[in-house]
Amino acid sequence: VGSEMCIRDSTTVVPSQVVQPGDEIEVFVVRVNDGDGNVLLSRKRIEEQKGMEDIEKAFNEKTVVTGTVTDVVKGGLIAVVNGVRVFVPASLATASRGDSLDDLLKTKGDLKIIEDKSERGRKKAIGSIKAVIREARKAAEDAFWAQAEEGQVYHGVVKSLTNYGAFVDIGGVDGMVHISELSWGHIRTPGEVVKPGDQIEVFVLKFDPEKKKISLGYKREEDNPWNVFKSKYDIGSVAEVKILKFMPFGAFAEIVPGVDGLIHISQISDHRVEKASDALQEGQEVEAKIIDVDTDRKRISLSIRALLVPQNDED
Repeated sequence: VGSEMCIRDSTTVVPSQVVQPGDEIEVFVVRVNDGDGNVLLSRKRIEEQKGMEDIEKAFNEKTVVTGTVTDVVKGGLIAVVNGVRVFVPASLATASRGDSLDDLLKTKGDLKIIEDKSERGRKKAIGSIKAVIREARKAAEDAFWAQAEEGQVYHGVVKSLTNYGAFVDIGGVDGMVHISELSWGHIRTPGEVVKPGDQIEVFVLKFDPEKKKISLGYKREEDNPWNVFKSKYDIGSVAEVKILKFMPFGAFAEIVPGVDGLIHISQISDHRVEKASDALQEGQEVEAKIIDVDTDRKRISLSIRALLVPQNDED
């Protein structure tokens, strides 16, 4: 007895992987006599027939089916669903235009049958992966807005950058982290902190359900340079500071990254200094004493003079 064997989502298999001696299987009679006295049977035909029925049911009931992408062809890709080849147009294969179809090759995923008809006894079906993605995204959006609250933390993926911030996918919903919320320090572009594809932890600053807008935060309060400064220093503390820039009235110096203090020109030396640049250089690291902290205005006064040993008048 001749026979034709096939697993639904495969075109070539080893017969022993499908059936074993003694198994009872359902087959389709292709020929009563193939010329050599053999009856030609096909299990594949039965599987295809059942597959076509599954496709028709999925189309009528608008249910989701699972298929394996076997080929990338002109204009789209082919997915095998229960033994039936389903064409998925490129425009319906991915969530966004420009996404690579090749990345889907040999992968298994969900799709919806959006067109189902037969031509010359063959099932012709068209599917959409994008429809499933959209439905999943809509479900995620509904779930988000149903329980959204300020301060809630999400693990997100950076999708894109603009001059003013970064858009982050927080599970089917996009929010934006403004450039001012990316870093406690000054940055010129969001790309200095994050890049597309980065997985980051963000939290909801505010949201507008009507406009569907979500503002996200990224920088943490515990990383606030001012809090770092307060945890390490107080009035009277001595710090290693770096000279940043000169002003007519003195020099600004970095105490911790993001926190600067002013060394007034009268506090640079134990003798009169005309210009801060006469005694100091940009980038120079020196020890300075913290002599005043204005917490409300976030201003710090430093003194190098306070650490100098007074000179003996007789010297």
